[in-house]
Amino acid sequence: MADTAKYPVQAPISDYGNGGFRFAGISHQGSLLLLPGGIYAWKVAGFSQLKSSDFQLVFDQIEKIDFLLLGCGSHLLNPDTDIRQAFDAHDIGLEFMSTGAAVRTYNILLAEKRNIAAAVIAVENP
Repeated sequence: MADTAKYPVQAPISDYGNGGFRFAGISHQGSLLLLPGGIYAWKVAGFSQLKSSDFQLVFDQIEKIDFLLLGCGSHLLNPDTDIRQAFDAHDIGLEFMSTGAAVRTYNILLAEKRNIAAAVIAVENP
């Protein structure tokens, strides 16, 4: 997981698909963490690989996050118990949905200036 932001502030996602995302005029291949401290490359290629340690950067910014939107990929999937328990232990809400739904919801809540974060797994076809 990267610890240096690819972009230093939160920004809306303008497009997704083809294995990546577009935001702030930047094209990024791969998954992303959208955090109050910026937008970070996220080395998660698929939902089946996901583990609680993949969210350490989220937990490091806990004071600015009320909940995290988890974009699971093309379909809504249920995270493993250890991931849900890690979020409970850090007192951060976890909402999981498809990546497309997570991107749309993130953009709306960001515009409302809510204390949110998102972890979105890249998809090929939106």
